[in-house]
Amino acid sequence: MLRICGVSKSFCGVKILDNVSVEIAESSIFGLAGLSGSGKSTLLRCIQKLETPDSGTIDCDRKVGFMFQDFQLFPHMTVLQNLVYAPALKASAEEKEKCVDKAKIILQDLGIEEKASEYPGTLSGGQKQRVALARSLMIDLDVLLCDEPTSGLDVTTMADVVTLLQSVNQEFGVTIIIASHDLDFLTRISDRIVLLRDGTIATGIYPKQHDDPIGHLKSYYS
Repeated sequence: MLRICGVSKSFCGVKILDNVSVEIAESSIFGLAGLSGSGKSTLLRCIQKLETPDSGTIDCDRKVGFMFQDFQLFPHMTVLQNLVYAPALKASAEEKEKCVDKAKIILQDLGIEEKASEYPGTLSGGQKQRVALARSLMIDLDVLLCDEPTSGLDVTTMADVVTLLQSVNQEFGVTIIIASHDLDFLTRISDRIVLLRDGTIATGIYPKQHDDPIGHLKSYYS
């Protein structure tokens, strides 16, 4: 269980998050909906401790990984090098070898083992998405934070991302928290969704139990 209690955050006097409280069930897929500027990405960054809340608490004692919207892959490194760079920094020779073996297994699990020696610039958006996810899985994480994971992807690739994240959730037991403005994507993948508006929670639903989850969420945008 990840608990967010009364979290507020401001930048330059503008309140981005305003007393946000929510509990996220372990091993679930949790969606954060809302327009740009609603506070979705800021909340993810607070969970990851990239930002510090002005008030409130975030109770999370699990290993957390962050999949950024722009992937942030090192362009001068191959796919395999991107995966092993951080975990192998202070590792012994034997540990580095184990990192490489682990990276190859993860790439195989995600269906891109043949891309191990290629550079990010040669990959499609969907392939970069898988590499970014593979890099996150190198740390044996418990919670994966995804910031707009379908941004710029076509419909077919978006469907692949749904399948990919669901498989990570089911096979690895990873809790996944997704910030996205794409309601179709969120309702297809999430066990639960909350919609942020002006930094507060406007509504929350369990999409699989709702007759019209997209319509309900859209009604809170205005």
